[in-house]
Amino acid sequence: MTSIDKLLNVMKELRDPDHGCPWDREQTFQTIAPYTIEEAYEVSDAIQKEDMLELQDELGDLLFQVVFHAQIAAEQERFDFSDVVNSIVDKMHRRHPHVFGDEQIEDARAQTHAWEKHKHAERQQKKSTAVQLSLLDGIPVALPALTRAVKLQRRAARAGFDWTSIPPILAKIIEELDEVKQEIEQQADHQHIEDEIGDLFFAVSNLARHLEIDPETSIRRSNAKFERRFKAVEALALRQDKQLDKMTIDEMEVLYQQVKQSEK
Repeated sequence: MTSIDKLLNVMKELRDPDHGCPWDREQTFQTIAPYTIEEAYEVSDAIQKEDMLELQDELGDLLFQVVFHAQIAAEQERFDFSDVVNSIVDKMHRRHPHVFGDEQIEDARAQTHAWEKHKHAERQQKKSTAVQLSLLDGIPVALPALTRAVKLQRRAARAGFDWTSIPPILAKIIEELDEVKQEIEQQADHQHIEDEIGDLFFAVSNLARHLEIDPETSIRRSNAKFERRFKAVEALALRQDKQLDKMTIDEMEVLYQQVKQSEK
């Protein structure tokens, strides 16, 4: 029995109507979807920490989610795990004609562009010809917002709706920041300020895309940096017999700068 067969059998037993786990039997596509997303983030977190043992464990958890969905689908006679595997194998063959066919690809950037073209062609084949197609169709709303922003921008760029250099993007960010400041100064309602901040995030994500930086990875790194530094501030304050909630913001800033300098 192969490793994947062992996992598939474990999943079948967990979902067995008579002898399975009550919790696993009750689950549906909808109820386990949040766990699938959570496991994907935990894989990413293990990669960021460069913890290979944890990555091995988290990849197993993510694979289990795939098997879980496939088992539910098999019970409903829609598809099974083999169909999932065959589907991705066929897709990889279609989208890599430079590997499995005679096409030539110059570099990774060209491959990314070709990949998007293949995806668009596949979406068009799935859609009815009577339906007006949009370049932006098919981008899941449930994606992390910054990731979805980049995907929307990439799609629009295929129609030429994109800047070709960095300076106008930086100018756009400054423009959006000014609009946020204006809304605050005018004491606009919460919704207007929220909209302008959203536009600012969108512009920053566009800059990240042009610089080939994943904004989600970038903000996760900043989160980790802030967490590390703030914990160091807490430890530094403790060594100085100080309590953060009794300190002024200026006093805390002094400690924060000390932590930053120690990192350098």
